[in-house]
Amino acid sequence: MKRLIVLLFIQIIVVSSFGQSAETRPKTKIMTLGVFHFAYHNLDRVKTAAKDQISVLDEPYQSQIAAIAKAIEEFRPTIIAIELDPSKQHSVDTLYALYKLGKLTPAKDEIYQLAYRIGKKLNLPKIYCVNDWGRPYDNIQAMFKDSIRLEKFGNFIDSLNKIEGKELLNKKVSNVVDQLIELNNPLSIKEGLGSYLTDGFLYEENPGDFTGVDFETGRWFNRNLRIIRNIQRIPRTAGDRILVIFGAGHMNLLNPLLDISKEFELVSPLPYLEKASALNTICHSN
Repeated sequence: MKRLIVLLFIQIIVVSSFGQSAETRPKTKIMTLGVFHFAYHNLDRVKTAAKDQISVLDEPYQSQIAAIAKAIEEFRPTIIAIELDPSKQHSVDTLYALYKLGKLTPAKDEIYQLAYRIGKKLNLPKIYCVNDWGRPYDNIQAMFKDSIRLEKFGNFIDSLNKIEGKELLNKKVSNVVDQLIELNNPLSIKEGLGSYLTDGFLYEENPGDFTGVDFETGRWFNRNLRIIRNIQRIPRTAGDRILVIFGAGHMNLLNPLLDISKEFELVSPLPYLEKASALNTICHSN
C-alpha cells in the first residue's frame, strides 16, 4: 500500500508538470494565406476556363503580387510552408537556391511568386514542402478501380450539382489582392467547409452505407490532418513564425484545427492583405 501511494504521488507530479509546461510553453505564431492557384493547374473540382485565366507575370498583376509579398513580409515569417509533397523537397531546395541567385526562369505559380519572393527578401534558408494527398479507405480505392462503380459515383455528384445549380467554373480575377482578401474572409472559409458535408459525402452505394463519408474522410479530412502533421515536423525554436501558403480551400480545415492547437497561435492574413490593397492603390495613384 505504501508503495502504491508513492507511485500515485509520482504520477500526479509528472502529470501536473506536463500540464503546466504545455500551458506555459509559448505558442508559435502561424499565418495561413489562402490563394487561388496562380498557374491554373485546374486539378480542383472547380476549374477556371482558359478565357478567364490571367497571367500573373503581366501587369497589373505583378504589382499586386509585389504589394502582397511586401505586406506579408511585415509578419516576419522565419518559416514558409508550401503546397508540395515532402518528396519534392530536394527539387524545391535546388529551385529556391537558383531563385536567390537570380538564375530561375520566372514561373506563374504562387510558390515562385510568393514563397520564393518572400523567402529571399527575408533571407530564409529553406522553403518547406508540407502537402499530402490523404489516405483513402480500401473500399474507396476499390471503387476507383471499378469503372462502373466510379461512373455511378460521378453521375451522383453531377446530378446534385445540377439540381443545386452549382457553378463549377471560377470567375476571372480582376485584382489579385482583392481576390485573396475574399478567399481569406472567415465567412467564405466557413461556407466552404459546409460543402464537404454535401456532394460526394451523401453518396451511398447501398442504402445505409458510408461510401461518401469514407470518400471525403480520406480525400479531405485525412489529407488536411496529415498536412498539419507535416507542419508540426518542421524544426523550430522559440520565436519562429510560420507562413503557410496553400490553396484557399484548405483553410476551412487548417484554420479551425490550428486555432484550437496548443502549440500554434493562428494569425489572420487579412490585416496584411488590406495593407497590400492600400499600398497597391498608392503605387498606381502616383
